[in-house]
Amino acid sequence: MGRNYAKTALLMGGLIGLLVAIGNYLGGPQGMLLWGSIGLLFNLGAYWFSDRVALMVNRAQPVSRDELPVVHEIVEELVGRAGMPIPGIYLIPSESPNAFATGRNPHHSAVAVTEGILRILNRRQLRAVLAHELSHVRNRDILIATVAAAVAGLVSAVASMLRWGILLGTGSDREDRRGSALGDLVIALIAPLVAVIIQLAISRSREYAADSSGSVLSDDPEALAEALERIEAVAHVRPYPFAGPATAHLFIVNPFTGRALARLFSTHPPVEERVARLRALAARLHCGGASLDTPSW
Repeated sequence: MGRNYAKTALLMGGLIGLLVAIGNYLGGPQGMLLWGSIGLLFNLGAYWFSDRVALMVNRAQPVSRDELPVVHEIVEELVGRAGMPIPGIYLIPSESPNAFATGRNPHHSAVAVTEGILRILNRRQLRAVLAHELSHVRNRDILIATVAAAVAGLVSAVASMLRWGILLGTGSDREDRRGSALGDLVIALIAPLVAVIIQLAISRSREYAADSSGSVLSDDPEALAEALERIEAVAHVRPYPFAGPATAHLFIVNPFTGRALARLFSTHPPVEERVARLRALAARLHCGGASLDTPSW
């Protein structure tokens, strides 16, 4: 798990470094200060409103303990083990099995599950999924992903302005910079691609970390491996109707089910690799076991 954190820190440093380098190229120290300030404002806004936006765009509705007692019981047990506040619990009206967590910190967080995931997982598997999602909250992964997305989006916005400048013939009028036309072109075309690749790599590293820490929280990595296999299989048959690139990284399994997407551009590691790691962890912890074939409630 420590290696995942180190990788995330390195990737975040690279992403922020890319933004600073662009600011320096565009305006020297003043440009670095300007774009750094804009990046900070973007991050603060995204940090503050990301949970509400994620729940809204995915049609998630709050559910009481009376409406969804099993999920409430599992969450209460897990947060008690983790020493966390109880998050808001939401239900998404979709038969596609999936779940996500969001929130700027453990005191302002929410866990959402689809109707479909409640139909295909037994209690033990659902508990493992919820432990994974709560680990995202405890690890501050939502904040990390939000900052990464905001910085990558800012890099793309700068690149878009430069592309328009090149198209309109105003992108290379700075006489004080040699090779500025080539530099503009590189930033306009290459920088957003690099930013997105780094952002997605950060997302994948956080999924591996949540698999590991969630398995420790639930004491059952084999149950999470089984859940991932079931979710992945059914999600290809029942696509998620509200899938969007802005929130895809939040889900336990990528809601975009198209296999044509290259792994490099996926928000999630391949399920097969995650399952292999979880089963290796289960073997080390000696806590593997057979799961029930049908839900237990």
